[in-house]
Amino acid sequence: MAREISERQKQILDYLQNFIEENQFPPTIREIGRRVGISSTSVVKYNLEALEKKGYIERDPDISRGIRLVGEMASRISDLIQVPLLGPIAAGSPIPIPDATSFDPERTIELTRDIVKDPNTTYALEVQGDSMIDALINDGDIVLMRHTRRVENGEMAAIWLRDEESTTLKRFYLEGKRVRLQPANPTMGPMYYPAENVEVMGKVLCVIRQLN
Repeated sequence: MAREISERQKQILDYLQNFIEENQFPPTIREIGRRVGISSTSVVKYNLEALEKKGYIERDPDISRGIRLVGEMASRISDLIQVPLLGPIAAGSPIPIPDATSFDPERTIELTRDIVKDPNTTYALEVQGDSMIDALINDGDIVLMRHTRRVENGEMAAIWLRDEESTTLKRFYLEGKRVRLQPANPTMGPMYYPAENVEVMGKVLCVIRQLN
């Protein structure tokens, strides 16, 4: 960091970073004051001026949200993206999809922009089971998914089985009026379902290995 800052200025800086990460634009003076417990806008401005002089931010006083992070703080925001970790998915026998109420909105993983091309359609799932081990997907790994309703034959996908109300991770093959879900484990055979019972929920983009 450029120079030492006070505890209050650190609170403001942390809030600026978190707010900009979440909203992609900076807060107003009044929003900053409410968040850090400062009722006077002049006191907020004083601390922002101090942060600017110390090289943490740049300001345009003529614009309501005219605050920009610079240096290391800006790099951290520009390089990292929060991806929601929605829950488990079976790489074995299908398991019921977690109820929406069981999702923790605060549970995310941080990935760089070179991995996440489109944050709006990207999410992550935690693998349970070993049916995809020959595809280098092991129990406990994280799979990064792109939300889509269509995949090509042979691609790995998150599949929703309507009748069973369960999900599974397999290679997808449309064969006439049925779908073959193919594991990547020589000890397991394919699974066959009527095409109308199968719904594609997402395509595997990459695997994040969990090391013990």
